[in-house]
Amino acid sequence: MQHEVTEVQDLLGQNGKIIEQGWARRPVWKYSRNAIRAPKLAIKEWDYYAIVSHEHDLYVTATFSDLGYAGLFALAFIDLKQKTATQVDAIKLLPLGKLGLQSDSNDHSISWMNERLRLAFSRQGQTRRILAASPQMKLPDGSSGLDIDVTLTQPESFESMNIATSWEQNRKAFYLNEKVNCMNAEGTIRVGNRTIQLQNGEAFGTLDWGRGRWTYKNRWYWSSLSTSIEGIPFGFNIGYGFSDRSVASENVLFYDSIVHKLDQVTFEIPQDDYMKPWKFTSSDGRFEMDFKPLVDRSSRMNLLLVKSVQHQVFGTFSGKAILDDGKVITLDEVYGFAEDVYNRY
Repeated sequence: MQHEVTEVQDLLGQNGKIIEQGWARRPVWKYSRNAIRAPKLAIKEWDYYAIVSHEHDLYVTATFSDLGYAGLFALAFIDLKQKTATQVDAIKLLPLGKLGLQSDSNDHSISWMNERLRLAFSRQGQTRRILAASPQMKLPDGSSGLDIDVTLTQPESFESMNIATSWEQNRKAFYLNEKVNCMNAEGTIRVGNRTIQLQNGEAFGTLDWGRGRWTYKNRWYWSSLSTSIEGIPFGFNIGYGFSDRSVASENVLFYDSIVHKLDQVTFEIPQDDYMKPWKFTSSDGRFEMDFKPLVDRSSRMNLLLVKSVQHQVFGTFSGKAILDDGKVITLDEVYGFAEDVYNRY
């Protein structure tokens, strides 16, 4: 079921369906809005970054998205030691593809701002720069303001998780996604009156780059981690529930810039409380993790036809992951996140 696509090709054919579904180690599908057989309101495009500092016990996340009916922008600060999450959001109605989100994740520059939030993402060669600020963000300690200027390094040798899948009930609905983990992060994060310097080798960035046309109702599960094991970058991307994954999963390990493919991984989430311990189990026995939640970054929106319930939970992972060559990677309370999201729009 794990069909690997290796040839560079157009994503969609003239009938609006994916030409070759599967997963890939590098971006091989060429995306074009003009090839999508759907109204502009149905097209979804987003760039999402998560930056973790293992030294300073924090995450910052930044979202730049065009969901057709609205542009959604967000900046969040997660203090893992204090177990708090603070976020500022903004909405732009009916962007319909006019926000400048690019057709691939190569060199680009995008930005957006209002009086509460400023975002600017760019890439040039092997570096990505994330500029984001919310001067009015109210922090748990009573201070105000979050400002980040972080550069991520993505060497040419880095493999990434890429997937192109469709929905069984509508093959013209599709999901194109690239996840880049373990990018070294350096720069500055200003939190209120405190300045945090991210140093080489202790902070990492993850990119979630997505384009697609979705069906009306969806629920997905996603988990990600980026760290260093004895000086070698290690991470994982685990996810399911979104589109028909019978052709391929997006479950992978990243080790020393190489992708190691996994089969199916199941999230075992307590039904009554997201803050109780989770478990992750794999069909091939190569990914077995315990997850201890620290912060639930949750949100809920219900506007009749539009509904969203999100739980992005940050915490620590402990367990084992087995690489393609049989090498066992052991984690002991390493920061990462896992989410359960339901959307209707």
